[in-house]
Amino acid sequence: MAFVLSEEQTMLQDMAAQFFSEQAPVANLRKLRDNEDALGYDVDIWSQIVELGFAGILIPENYGGTGFGPLGMGIIFEQAGRTLAASPLFSTSCLGASLLLELGSEEQKQALLPKIAGGELLLALAHEETAHHNPSHIATTATRDGEAFVLSGEKRMVIDGHIANKLIVVARSSGATSDKDGISLFLIDADTAGVTITRTNMVDSRNSALVSLDNVRVSADHLLGDLSAGFISLEKTLDLGRVMLAAEMLGGIETIFETTLNYLKERKQFGAIIGSFQALKHRAATMFCELQISQTVVQDALSALEDNRNDIGQVASLTKARLCESSRLITNEGLQMHGGIGMTDAVDIGLFMKRARVQSQIMGDVSFHSDRYATLGDY
Repeated sequence: MAFVLSEEQTMLQDMAAQFFSEQAPVANLRKLRDNEDALGYDVDIWSQIVELGFAGILIPENYGGTGFGPLGMGIIFEQAGRTLAASPLFSTSCLGASLLLELGSEEQKQALLPKIAGGELLLALAHEETAHHNPSHIATTATRDGEAFVLSGEKRMVIDGHIANKLIVVARSSGATSDKDGISLFLIDADTAGVTITRTNMVDSRNSALVSLDNVRVSADHLLGDLSAGFISLEKTLDLGRVMLAAEMLGGIETIFETTLNYLKERKQFGAIIGSFQALKHRAATMFCELQISQTVVQDALSALEDNRNDIGQVASLTKARLCESSRLITNEGLQMHGGIGMTDAVDIGLFMKRARVQSQIMGDVSFHSDRYATLGDY
């Protein structure tokens, strides 16, 4: 079925494209990197993102958002990926907002979702514990102590953890380390006694954090959803995040393809435009085909989320795996076709390549999602 944006969605796409290209170009990421910015994002740009309503895209209107839904958010992430725009949008307005909508009580939703939409509250999901993505591997413990819980453990690769006001901590309240049952989620303040957050700089000049929980005591009202029954909602949010990452990766490889194509049309070697060489034409054609496939799978995944289809898990894994592969191919080809300058910091190709490598690891690489796709399909 053809994928056609509505008039409102087209307007959102145009607005996002103009905003990120004019207000958050790649030069902004270079500035953050070179200045070793303490936050890792531009506060003024984030304020503008909030003013445009992007932070509340997934949040219903009755909670202060715009209610544009997953497709609208995917449109935003694709355009953000085109300029490597850095912001708390993914950690807060995607993962955080989704989990609150899934598991939060009405009181929590009323109190927190308007603050997310208004840019007043930053969230971070503290989930990963191993070097490779493994959603059900949770060793962090949540032990009941009277009317409270005591959390202990360590979380790695917590996206935007160092700037978050609150953390959503995934902990084990029962069962063995790798069981899907027995997983609970807790919403805690980042400055709670016993919480230590250490910022870690990633190769793409973005931020993650190491979060240590040393006998962190929280009351029972910090629990999100039902005790020991959080995995299904967690996986649903992770699938949303995987698709949004894929949409952002798509924006990045679109920019690389366009930049490389322009270079092939301008660069002369041996007295001829290098784009006239048949070997490079073939390689550019391969890039184009990979880009078309990537656009198709991302569009289908966003449609699946929008329509709440029953194959979201498979589609999300297919999309993330496909974009991991296509982004590696297209970033490699883009760099190689730029020749020697592609290896320097004088051009942006290297920045896109580094971002693509990190994106490929977040929430599962191609191996993880190929296996998950097969498993969900009963192979």
